[in-house]
Amino acid sequence: MTIEEIKSENRIQLNVEGKIDTISYMDFQNAVLKSFQKSNDIVINMEQVQYISSAGLRALFLGQKTASSKGGSLKIINVPDSVKDIFRVTGFEKVLDIR
Repeated sequence: MTIEEIKSENRIQLNVEGKIDTISYMDFQNAVLKSFQKSNDIVINMEQVQYISSAGLRALFLGQKTASSKGGSLKIINVPDSVKDIFRVTGFEKVLDIR
């Protein structure tokens, strides 16, 4: 998994590529949390994500909780169908701002 951080005005976008699984989720979680130290508005582009495990879902949930506590936002964009299915089955589509 690779993560590219793009800063713009008041927002940070994380472009994620690969699988967010039990091996890589901690790097993903750290990238999300570090982004919230720099900005209150984070966008995660998942266009190149093939898979997300329960550990990755926990990292997203922690990011959402961080956004809420800071009065910020966490948006997830360009989600492939295979990952959307995981969000739907787990109920995360109701918890996260997926566009």
